[in-house]
Amino acid sequence: MKKTILYCYDAYCGWCYGFSPVIKKFALHYREQFAFEVLSGGMIISDHPVPVSRTAQYIKEAYKTVEEMTGIEFGKDYLWHIDHPDLSDWFLSSEKPAIAMAVFKALQADRQVEFAADLQYALHFEGRDLTDNEAYRHLLDKYEIPAETFYQLLADEAYKEKAYYEFARCKQLQVSGYPTVLLQADVKKFYLLSRGYTDYDTLAERIRNISLELQ
Repeated sequence: MKKTILYCYDAYCGWCYGFSPVIKKFALHYREQFAFEVLSGGMIISDHPVPVSRTAQYIKEAYKTVEEMTGIEFGKDYLWHIDHPDLSDWFLSSEKPAIAMAVFKALQADRQVEFAADLQYALHFEGRDLTDNEAYRHLLDKYEIPAETFYQLLADEAYKEKAYYEFARCKQLQVSGYPTVLLQADVKKFYLLSRGYTDYDTLAERIRNISLELQ
């Protein structure tokens, strides 16, 4: 049985967006050695709508740091909402993209890291509103998922429960920030591979060292 790499992320996390090329490359390189599972963290969950103005001022400065450190680019359609929060109709919530991830995992578990990256690109570059069901439609052709199937499951309460279970699981794993990458060696043994943005070479070196320890 393969050991599992757990990628704890949130669709709204800018640092996770910057990290997405790293984790995609990592998952591609190590897919024969490890299973990969994406866990949604529930970074923005509230009983009341959270307008983009709540975080826009912070993001306006922070995204530049992410770009400088990771080489990722934030798109103008996303940044419009950050630069014009009073005009934006965005309300932020991690719930819908987490449900979408839970649905996707049930349909194509072997490509969930790729799907997480696509969700983040859809938000942070293309400026799609991930609380809107239509934000996911353009990805369905890519993954050859029938729209009727996807949207039926997206509305299924069972997948909302799966999303909230992932939020709880991240808390149980004591994940305090995103992205976080863990190696689950067995039911109770976990190794921290990264907390926050980590470059590919560092991540690969850590997994090699842990693999030697586990031999």
